[in-house]
Amino acid sequence: MHRKVSVGSLMAVVVLACVLSLVASANAEVKGMITTRTGETLVVKTADGNTTVVLTDNTTTKDDRGLFGLEKQRLSSVVLIPGLKVEVDGTADDQGRVVAKTITVDGDDLESAQMIEAGLHPTAEQVAANVKTLEDHQGQLAGHDVQLASHKENIATNQQNISGNKDKIQQNLSSIEEHSQRFAALTEFDVKGETTVKFSTGSSKISAADQEELKKLAETAAGLKGYIIEVMGYADATGGAAMNTKLSEDRAKAVIIHLVQQGNVPVRHIVAPGAMGEYGAAAPNESKAGRAENRRVVVKVLVNKGIAGS
Repeated sequence: MHRKVSVGSLMAVVVLACVLSLVASANAEVKGMITTRTGETLVVKTADGNTTVVLTDNTTTKDDRGLFGLEKQRLSSVVLIPGLKVEVDGTADDQGRVVAKTITVDGDDLESAQMIEAGLHPTAEQVAANVKTLEDHQGQLAGHDVQLASHKENIATNQQNISGNKDKIQQNLSSIEEHSQRFAALTEFDVKGETTVKFSTGSSKISAADQEELKKLAETAAGLKGYIIEVMGYADATGGAAMNTKLSEDRAKAVIIHLVQQGNVPVRHIVAPGAMGEYGAAAPNESKAGRAENRRVVVKVLVNKGIAGS
């Protein structure tokens, strides 16, 4: 009797160990940077290579700072833009992908990614101009060797300054290269549909006409494979910069909510690069007509060129 009980207990322990082993092996963690987003999947570049991450209705994205200001449960995945550093907890599927349960976003990196995507970073042309200026200075120094011989102390100081400038230029070049790589994926999409939603001064209410346009855009997207919808909010120059940034955010948020609730667009198909505020004006803010053009949200349906076959 005791022998039977012992054997039965041993089998139970073995079965439990096997189950726990399977559960543990199914868990997966990914830490890296989003290089592209296609439909319901992300490609995350890690130290070991690229990993495909699958988004589902149950995927939760955490932004501890709440930087973008969106409801975390329903709209959090819109912040998952190329160039963003993320930590993914999920499970591995039979295709070697990771089905995401929780995605943690670095709030500081999100802000940086949005600013870079908006073009708020040094350009390669600016750095090239700095390099050219430095070369000219070096040429002038070489042409005045005799004069400079009597000013060794000044030469040494100049050389230190030149060396420091070289270091700064190299840092700028490295930074630009990194940023270029981070957002190279943004050029890999074809625009399959686009509309601009206009707003009244100080308002984030969508007009009936624009609601109809958003409905048509959602219908266009539904017929495409692997699409994403990009949403970017803007404001005119009326009022303070902080207020306008918040207003452009509210407008983008209103469009996203309409697309999800009325257009039946899954939120995991939507990306919102940022609330642009007054930046990126479509027309001069000095005129009434110009300000009206700037109170807008630009909505684009994008499909990865690899999927589109272009």
